[in-house]
Amino acid sequence: MTWPIGIAIFFTMWWIVLFLALPFGVRSQHEEESYLQGTDPGAPVAARMGLKALATTLVTSALFAALWWVMRE
Repeated sequence: MTWPIGIAIFFTMWWIVLFLALPFGVRSQHEEESYLQGTDPGAPVAARMGLKALATTLVTSALFAALWWVMRE
């Protein structure tokens, strides 16, 4: 696998894992009964994107390492 292809695969995998991780641990304003005036009741109270980005990077790195190991010749 060449470097540009590896970077493209990692980037694509990272976004897929991020979209899978987004709903975990999110509580809406309606569930928390803590409404901010002018916002939708379904809006998240705290999305914690930094933590999700870090977890996404770690999971994607492990998946990419497994893929690289399987594909190496």
